[in-house]
Amino acid sequence: MTTMNEMRYRFFVLVSIVFISGFSQGMLLPLLSILLEQAGVSSSLNGLNASALYIGILLASPFIEAPVRKFGYKPAISVGLLLVMFSMLFIPIWQAFWFWFILRMIVGIGDNLLHFATQLWITTTTPIEKRGRNIAIYGFAFGLGFAAGPMSTRLIEYSVMIPFMIAFAASLITWTLLLKIKNNWPENIDSSSSVRGVFRYFQVIKIAWVALLPSLGYGFLEASLHGNFPVYALRTGMDISAVSILLPSFVIGSLVFQMPLGMLSDRLGRKNILVFILAIGFVCFTAAIFAEASVPLLFGLFFVAGMAVGSLFSLSITYLADLLPAYLLPTGNILSGIFFGIGSIIGPYLGGYFIEWFGQGSLFYGISSMLLILFLSTLLYKEKSHSPVYQNQEAN
Repeated sequence: MTTMNEMRYRFFVLVSIVFISGFSQGMLLPLLSILLEQAGVSSSLNGLNASALYIGILLASPFIEAPVRKFGYKPAISVGLLLVMFSMLFIPIWQAFWFWFILRMIVGIGDNLLHFATQLWITTTTPIEKRGRNIAIYGFAFGLGFAAGPMSTRLIEYSVMIPFMIAFAASLITWTLLLKIKNNWPENIDSSSSVRGVFRYFQVIKIAWVALLPSLGYGFLEASLHGNFPVYALRTGMDISAVSILLPSFVIGSLVFQMPLGMLSDRLGRKNILVFILAIGFVCFTAAIFAEASVPLLFGLFFVAGMAVGSLFSLSITYLADLLPAYLLPTGNILSGIFFGIGSIIGPYLGGYFIEWFGQGSLFYGISSMLLILFLSTLLYKEKSHSPVYQNQEAN
């Protein structure tokens, strides 16, 4: 039986691993985009290279559930962390478009594996009344890493190797901490259920499609900002130091409200909070279209937008856990990763073309339109009377 101290240590290690994953992603997107831009690569190809990480996420998604069910959470997290760790070691060795594309795909595969296992381990071992808080801590850790990642772009003035060595060393430390945790396995599929194989995916979409949309939206938003905004900013006359301040402002904003929004969603309902934050995000990015000439104003808008929509992914995971029975949660988490990957691929690729085709505000038009679609979809969704979240609200 797992003791309270063991549970706390496990939670600490899982959150630390998520921090490292956030740092790696937050560093790779702007850093490699800047290096490719300086090498004369077009914005559309730059966006395609940024999409490689999320292509890796999609490629891995159909294959990770079975190994995690068979071998448990710990081996899956360990393998995912090792893939990220050694990719960081090899990226600075050779600056070539397709070499980086392949390594980014490997990072995406590793990130998907470790995120799937950590999310599932936390959601299935947390009481429902604390689920929003604990997933908010998970989101906070990822966001903190994501905020620290872009700041490492300043270090390339001294050596391109330095940011990657930092990421490698941090990954190695958390991997050694992971070795002390006892392994655990997801809940088995209900043998009495008629839901089998691929039909589980259709069942999850039927029950909880509204909880998957924020994952798609967050992927679109995160990848567009970190993959396209450095290119967009440089072409509008901003320098690298401005980019290294503006991108963390969004992520730091998400850190400020990650915990309060998670706790509020425990009390007021996930749907209500999602509708509220999507409306704020839409207003902020629409306003950014007219404020892009002012770095301080953009900083404020990015910060407020981060306070709102920076929690989309963690709220998506929590809402998913509310709506689905326990045996469908692994499938639901895989679909969440797939939706996140789709949004992340669409975001920078379309963003690259928008930058080439349109003028002022091109990047922000795409982001605000996506948030408006999510806002309307969530607002119009009616929770079914038989869903767990509805029953919990009725009981309260």
